Amino acid sequence: MIRNWEVVGEVEDPRVARFRWRDPQLDPRQPRPEAPYGLFVAEGDLVVERALAAGLRPDAVLADRRRPPAVLERFAPDVPVYLADASITKALTGFGVVLDVVALFHRPPARSLGEVLETARRVLVFERIDNPANVGAIVRSAAALGFDGFVVDPTSADPLARRAARASMGTVFSLPWARCSPLPDGLAPLRTAGFRLLALTPAPTAVELGDLAFAASDRLALLLGSEREGLSAEALAVSEPVRIPMVHGVDSLNVAAAAAIACYALGG
Repeated sequence: MIRNWEVVGEVEDPRVARFRWRDPQLDPRQPRPEAPYGLFVAEGDLVVERALAAGLRPDAVLADRRRPPAVLERFAPDVPVYLADASITKALTGFGVVLDVVALFHRPPARSLGEVLETARRVLVFERIDNPANVGAIVRSAAALGFDGFVVDPTSADPLARRAARASMGTVFSLPWARCSPLPDGLAPLRTAGFRLLALTPAPTAVELGDLAFAASDRLALLLGSEREGLSAEALAVSEPVRIPMVHGVDSLNVAAAAAIACYALGG
């Protein structure tokens, strides 16, 4: 039985005003006075379930009044649960489709880079990947294919942005991550920890992934760059370039697709 739920009958109800907040307001790198950026949005029952399973603390929940999902039963009695018609939930969240549940969660304490690297053998490093959907898709592949964590430079998208969390199908809540300093200086802690730096690039002079020699016990860090420009020259200069072989006339893949192939080739 659903506990502590309240029906919302209009978009302007102040009880659900917080569900209007968007990623720019909730990103801790860009604090805004009008929103508590210590929160993030989880949307859809599976993503919400995985946030709860990861032990993250919910702040409030908004669900479809006509089809309240079973996950609502998992929220503690002190968490406010609001039920509303589809027209209201769409207007609040900005989606063109009806989501059965959207929840606001408190951000977990940020991990240090050292904490993420301490026991990891395989990690990803993001440089200038500013599309949250790409970040989420890459994280989903990394989690599925044996990577232990990932590192995000200051210019990459927030891994807890709502599109990132949705594209990751909630795996971002369980895969450890941390932010680093701008590359190439941000790579110094990885080198100190004994990671071999591999830079994914379409350059024809790079070593093909299938020809790369490594042991299962090696500590590998795979660097991924932006869709438009790839990795910076500075990051490439301090890493070993590796590539996915392509047929003639195709020079590259979407970064999320390329990451999935590389994670499969290198995963533990």
